[in-house]
Amino acid sequence: MKMELSKRAKQLKPSVTLAASAKAKELKAQGLDILSVTLGEPDFPTPENIQQAAIAAIQSGKASFYTPTAGIPELRQAVVSYIERYYGLTYSPKETLITDGAKFALYALFQVILDAQDEVLIPVPYWVSYADQVQLAEGVPVFVQGKEENQFKVTVEQLTACLTAKTKALVLNTPSNPTGMIYTKEELQAIGEWAVEHNILIIADDIYGRLVYGDATFTPIATISEAIRRQTMIINGVSKTYSMTGWRIGFAVGDQKIIDAMTNIASQATSNPTAVSQYAAVEALTGPQDSVDAMRKAFEERLNRLYPLVLEIPGVKCAKPQGAFYLFPNVKETMAICGYDDVTTFTDDLLKEAHVALVTGAGFGAPENIRISYASDWETLEQTVQRIKAFVEKKRQK
Repeated sequence: MKMELSKRAKQLKPSVTLAASAKAKELKAQGLDILSVTLGEPDFPTPENIQQAAIAAIQSGKASFYTPTAGIPELRQAVVSYIERYYGLTYSPKETLITDGAKFALYALFQVILDAQDEVLIPVPYWVSYADQVQLAEGVPVFVQGKEENQFKVTVEQLTACLTAKTKALVLNTPSNPTGMIYTKEELQAIGEWAVEHNILIIADDIYGRLVYGDATFTPIATISEAIRRQTMIINGVSKTYSMTGWRIGFAVGDQKIIDAMTNIASQATSNPTAVSQYAAVEALTGPQDSVDAMRKAFEERLNRLYPLVLEIPGVKCAKPQGAFYLFPNVKETMAICGYDDVTTFTDDLLKEAHVALVTGAGFGAPENIRISYASDWETLEQTVQRIKAFVEKKRQK
């Protein structure tokens, strides 16, 4: 059959993080000893109480059927209670939407707020799917380059320089994937007030908000003032906090008109998030939270052990992350030592020759960096650094 794909499909690129992980798994299946530090997912199993809630929902029969598109009432109320507990903000269940992962919440949001050629400001480095999702909604991603000396965080001055009559929204991800950096309350207040002044919707991707280390503090931008809260759509989910990446439950919280429109998109796209996952998510949000802190402590311990080892790799420069579970080292000098000038070629060769799978920074808009996930066991992390160091020494230009 001769079928011409749409221009949209031809232009769409696969997620670099998922592609890197898939390649690593493919090589591993061939019998190669691949160390993979690619994916952004906790390496812990979903906590037992959440598993049991899912089993109970299956056995009772209530997980067998369609649910309301916006989510079961118990879960929407659980989201309201969660936001009240951790943000100190009050919403109604009608201002919430349960989605098939936070990724689909973002997709639906872009679909309902963007017309053709509308612009979305995306600080760089950025999570790989933001730009493609904007383009799928016929919008235009406008990249605002965060400077490494400012921990990759953008300023009001930089945002203003990119502002046009077409600017509709700003995506703000803190703690950041891929950098792990966190905006301070003062930085967020300045950005929030700027967004209110220019009527720019703030899309607050707070998915890593419970994974914060050391003396760092996560301030949800929606909590800074009532005006900023009204200007903000909160995107969050259970994947990172509760080690539930495979369950695919995210949520959006904010203006009911936007929520209703997103619900209409979901009704035509997915009908509803998986029923059993919704019942499990109720337990995640309302049940014991001790597993969250246990995972957070484990990630922090790994970070504190891994960070100095990464700095021993010749040429590497890296600020210590404050949250999430990634290191985002600058390897410009490392590549020069090895005779590389392209970070994707560098990471490809690391996989082929050193059997280390990590993610090229090019997919995040940062062609001098690589992303290393420390959501993995310590032996894998330690051997990963050892193999990278050996690779650099082997490739070192005389």
